[in-house]
Amino acid sequence: MKTPDGSIKTILVVEDEPAISDICRRVLASEGFEVDVAVNGMVAQDMIEEKQYDLCLIDMRTPSMNGKELYQWLKEKHPRLARMQGQVKEVLGLTGIDNIFKIYASVEDATRSFSD
Repeated sequence: MKTPDGSIKTILVVEDEPAISDICRRVLASEGFEVDVAVNGMVAQDMIEEKQYDLCLIDMRTPSMNGKELYQWLKEKHPRLARMQGQVKEVLGLTGIDNIFKIYASVEDATRSFSD
């Protein structure tokens, strides 16, 4: 995926389980994204300070700093990356769906939605 200026869109996956992060990396890379992985929120903070990301996919349960804590930090320091949470919350509220995985049948569907 490319941004309007022609550069490749970058996604940071914050996930401490190697099997899950590997699947996310492979699927997203196959869709044309550049993908980096952080094993927890503290590592993600360092990576976000060093590189510009278009999207963060955050596991809510990671060691050292969980997803909720990372999201709060993003809202303060990098609100552009935190904006997606608000949109997701609105969709969840309107549909009554209590689990984001019920919205998208697969990671592929989610990436297509992000690219539109």
